[in-house]
Amino acid sequence: MLNFELKNPTKILFGKGEIAKLAKEIPHNANILMLYGGGSIMKNGVYDQVKDALKGHKIEEFGGIPANPEYEVLMEALKIIKEKNINYLLAVGGGSVIDGTKFLSAAANYDGEPWDILKKPVRTFEGQGMPFATVLTLPATGSEMNSGYVISRRGTGEKLSSGGPGLFPVVSVLDPEVVRSIPKNQVANGIADAYTHVLEQYMTYKTAATLQDRFSESILQTLQEVAPKVMNEEFDYDAAANFMWCCTMALNGLISKGVPTDWAVHGMGHELTAQYGIDHARTLAIIAPSHYRYNFDSKKEKLAQYAERVWNITEGTLEEKAEKGIQKMEEFFQSLGIKTKLSEYTDDYKDTAKKVEQAFTDRNWLGQGEYRKLTPQDAYKIVEMSY
Repeated sequence: MLNFELKNPTKILFGKGEIAKLAKEIPHNANILMLYGGGSIMKNGVYDQVKDALKGHKIEEFGGIPANPEYEVLMEALKIIKEKNINYLLAVGGGSVIDGTKFLSAAANYDGEPWDILKKPVRTFEGQGMPFATVLTLPATGSEMNSGYVISRRGTGEKLSSGGPGLFPVVSVLDPEVVRSIPKNQVANGIADAYTHVLEQYMTYKTAATLQDRFSESILQTLQEVAPKVMNEEFDYDAAANFMWCCTMALNGLISKGVPTDWAVHGMGHELTAQYGIDHARTLAIIAPSHYRYNFDSKKEKLAQYAERVWNITEGTLEEKAEKGIQKMEEFFQSLGIKTKLSEYTDDYKDTAKKVEQAFTDRNWLGQGEYRKLTPQDAYKIVEMSY
């Protein structure tokens, strides 16, 4: 097992009605900016619950953060932070709103060009970011209990990430009741996103970190088990609760400790979102099967373990089980209604691999993956396989 450090300071309030406890968690003298997305919180009752919980607090609002949080939009929010002397942020939304809030937390006290925080990137350490809380409305990214974020810049076609130990939420409220009103395509995205987060930390090579492997496998199995229930039109609170907690556990830092991690799937997937606006989770489902087939020799032992433990595939050679594992993974994404080929999303895909290769080269991403050996040329081939 590799050496590791683990500190996660985020307090979780989990369950029905927990939004009401926000008043006890946010200082009464805080000057709050509440950030949200397209307005779904007005329809599902979350906005009213939050406002009622904080009726004794001073709150400004900023809405309209898009599904891929855009730098240009967030800069408008940063102006409000400066003009209104905001000293506490509250993200009410899914991963995009929370990611945008993390960027604003980092940018609020940053002395320099805000885009440099992502471009360089600049890490934000404890005491440097503005404190913030979250109310999760869309389980998927795990951003409610980690310190990383991803921001898009429409003008340059970039989608970049940053983070740091100073960007953990102070407190996050997770009420599974919000799943009741989420459109099924977004539920599917959340499942696929969390599932791939686990794969990025698990599908590498055999290690001695037995417990972390079992943690990862249990999250994958739970997502597979609850997927049909949360995709069903009839709301199932227990299934929603397990789905929500899986998404959080998939990327709160626990399962990555002591093990190698990959993240090349995300690197390539981000480029598909930047180029075509395809939902983040769906880009992962496009890239992941091709990535594992391209890197089959170095990943086949872990792929076979995945097939055995997660899908109960016990017959065949190691190679046969590994390939069957990839097939089952792809079938699982498809069972959610997610297409797994780029050509199913756009007709304008023929130059995509070249663009991804160029983006990796321009950013000096010359060695990605668990071995830090995946080159821009490898990315070209993987994306091409995904057509």
